[in-house]
Amino acid sequence: MNEENTKIYEQIRSGSPGYIALPRALIAVWGKEAVPFLDGMITNDVKTLADGQEMLAAFPNAQGRLAAVVRVLRQGDRFLLETEDATREKVFQNLFRFTFAGDFFVEDLSDQYRYFEFLNSDAPAMPGSVGFAGQFSPGYFVPAREMVSHVVGIHYIPHKLYETLRIESGIPKYGIDMDETTIIPELGFEGMISYKKGCYIGQEIIARIHFRGHVAKRLTGLVMDKEITETDLTTVEGKNAGRVTSVAYSPRLERTIALAYVRYDHLAAGTELKVGDTTTTVTDLPFIR
Repeated sequence: MNEENTKIYEQIRSGSPGYIALPRALIAVWGKEAVPFLDGMITNDVKTLADGQEMLAAFPNAQGRLAAVVRVLRQGDRFLLETEDATREKVFQNLFRFTFAGDFFVEDLSDQYRYFEFLNSDAPAMPGSVGFAGQFSPGYFVPAREMVSHVVGIHYIPHKLYETLRIESGIPKYGIDMDETTIIPELGFEGMISYKKGCYIGQEIIARIHFRGHVAKRLTGLVMDKEITETDLTTVEGKNAGRVTSVAYSPRLERTIALAYVRYDHLAAGTELKVGDTTTTVTDLPFIR
């Protein structure tokens, strides 16, 4: 991390406000059958979502594997789904292909907005913006015509620095820490899956894992004293223990940290594992709250 990024990092971690522009998608669903339609597509219970509230959910495939992570915001009879740009097309196509079969409508609003994420700060008042509480920090879809000048006086966070902050906060990124091979409960996100609502795509697999008691592996954190380039995790005896997905150096912790999928038997915080010849220690996420 260069000197300028280190300075901004310390300011952010000390509570100064910062922001970053990110490519994210915003998709709207509405209509008389929007609620049962969405309930049949995602892991959380849309029926319980009150006006103005939001929830975390996932789009599974028939095998219970991940197509996308979304946040769902209810605005009256309309539902807004926000997701990473990498999963924009998957979410839209998963929804749009069913529009001829029911009384609901789907529209991709992404190109009408720019997305900004704010750390240690609420967004300045911006007419027509749509806000989400987010997993990491508040995010706002701002009409594309609005200018960046609205956030003058708040630190701009470079993308490389944002990656460090993201990993410290334990937030996985699609295509790096999760993808279509990820079984949704492996993410370990609290409140993302309802086990009480009706049927949805992939429910049988997801419910079976839940009622069995645990997943075979789960996303967690690792800390170590030096950089690593390998990704295979082993026990100290040399047995397979999982794999590393994201790595960063944490200036606040003064250690290298990583996100990794660790096998169930080794998930306890404090467990020592190996990456190559480097000893790592399992730790709960997030690294920094």
